[in-house]
Amino acid sequence: MRVVPNDATVKAARILAVDDEAANLSLVEKAFAREGFHGVVTFLDPQAALADFAQTPPDLVLLDLMMPGIDGYELLDSFRRLTPVDAYLPILVLTADTNVRARLRALALGARDVLLKPYDVAEMLMRSWVLLETRQAFQRRP
Repeated sequence: MRVVPNDATVKAARILAVDDEAANLSLVEKAFAREGFHGVVTFLDPQAALADFAQTPPDLVLLDLMMPGIDGYELLDSFRRLTPVDAYLPILVLTADTNVRARLRALALGARDVLLKPYDVAEMLMRSWVLLETRQAFQRRP
């Protein structure tokens, strides 16, 4: 069963997913592939994700917060610095941290939405869809 509408423009989006757990990245990749998205790139290594982001900016970022080495907060700050001021980059944080301060900090650093793990895959897909549609609308503005 399809969860998101069948819009080829949105489904052509480049989605960057960063998590230190391979199983989480596999879940994300499979969920988006079932919906017809083929531009999902995944990274276990935050440093490699940052290099990829700098080279080819994505349309959407899915980001874990709690990772060894460079954590999600540091990545949020780096992504914000690499993104032009007049651009809209949607970042959906996927975290197991239930502390409200963690969510508020992520939002303050540029995340556009937060979803707590374990999350419902359909909800993750729909929230991603809304963020991608918002990005497209932002890019179409005069």
